[in-house]
Amino acid sequence: MTDAAGGPPIDPGVVELAGRVFDLARGGYTEELAAYVDAGVPANLTNDKGDTLLLLAAYHGHPGTVAALLARGADHSRANDRGQTALAAAVFRQSAETVALLLDAGADPDAGGPSARATAIFFELPAMVELLDRSR
Repeated sequence: MTDAAGGPPIDPGVVELAGRVFDLARGGYTEELAAYVDAGVPANLTNDKGDTLLLLAAYHGHPGTVAALLARGADHSRANDRGQTALAAAVFRQSAETVALLLDAGADPDAGGPSARATAIFFELPAMVELLDRSR
């Protein structure tokens, strides 16, 4: 397997570790994921779609994992290859706790495409619109 830029082959062990770390974010295994990040796995690691660990944790409804990643420097403003942010993912999943964590960390409700605000409006999620409006 070569890297996306056509560089030298990527060690299969590294690919396996990355897959495991993304699964931890999806599954909300906060302590184990935090240990990997503390040991040197980048907090802003992205997969082949540009999804960050933070975005995956937010989308799958794991506020504790989101908090741990934010505490370790995860960038709440990063968007994936489709323009989606962790905040938009949390809004879509209607996770008020995760939305609040991201807003408190400084996430912009109008960043990305579609933005968190546009997502809340499109899917008719008034509680999410209200939560985002309170952050102004």
